[in-house]
Amino acid sequence: MEYVTLLAEDGTAIGTAPKDDAHSSTTPLHLAFSCHLLDGSGRLLVTRRALSKRTWPGVWTNSFCGHPRPDEDLLDAVIRRGGEELGITPIDVLAALPDYRYRAVDAGGTVENEICPVHVARIDEDPVPDPAEVMEWAWVLPDDLLTAIASAPFAFSPWLREQLPLLRAAGRV
Repeated sequence: MEYVTLLAEDGTAIGTAPKDDAHSSTTPLHLAFSCHLLDGSGRLLVTRRALSKRTWPGVWTNSFCGHPRPDEDLLDAVIRRGGEELGITPIDVLAALPDYRYRAVDAGGTVENEICPVHVARIDEDPVPDPAEVMEWAWVLPDDLLTAIASAPFAFSPWLREQLPLLRAAGRV
């Protein structure tokens, strides 16, 4: 069973909970992370969440997300999850938005309530995703992705819709 780190409002760890219990209609604040992968041409890797995902199935999102295990270093968690979800090893990992936090409710009523540092990294290979996690992927230019999000926001995860403009404004993508 996977566990997540529960957080107080100020971001300090206050305990753990099974991951399945930490994503419900009453989701407690917990620690997560997002990662946006770039190739050598400055393109972003976007992924479409598998239809079997509990939250936001079938929507396009950033490269990958996850939760560090209790007491796991955040950088180690990003690298681990890149391998698990996409079969890649992120390099030059940078905490681009270390204080990012969001709360969102999906159509099924599941709440995401996370302090979710956002990372940017590079890869020199195409992913080989786990089909239980990712049903499609594509390399896109950041400005083209911003245009697509503005045209059809419902097709993209709420965290991608928030994170990408912040990363663009900070010059990280």
